[in-house]
Amino acid sequence: MRLLLDTQVLIWVLTDPKRLSERAGNAITTGENRVFVSLVSPWEMAIKTALGNLAPPDDLESQLSEKRFELLPIALRHTRAVASLPHHHRDPFDRMLIAQAQVDGMTLVTSDRKIERYQVALLPAL
Repeated sequence: MRLLLDTQVLIWVLTDPKRLSERAGNAITTGENRVFVSLVSPWEMAIKTALGNLAPPDDLESQLSEKRFELLPIALRHTRAVASLPHHHRDPFDRMLIAQAQVDGMTLVTSDRKIERYQVALLPAL
């Protein structure tokens, strides 16, 4: 399976993995699945850090590499898909993650219940 972590799940994986459900934690860490992190997530983390709402790890790049998480770039196909999404969710970062998961056939790992309203494969994080 190809998993795409939402930003909150990524933060939990890096700082407090016990917050994840056993199923989600195993899916992310067993090595049986490819795990992706969208470039949206470090971007969102940087914005929240600048606003004083988050203190991300200083070594994010090395932690992603150590865990063998693959970076997913934002492509034009993803931006086009965002435009066609219904407006169930207003967060632009989450909307991009939904579009990326849909377009690239990934399962989005999230704790955000609003995302359940979209036609996207989900793995609940909690």
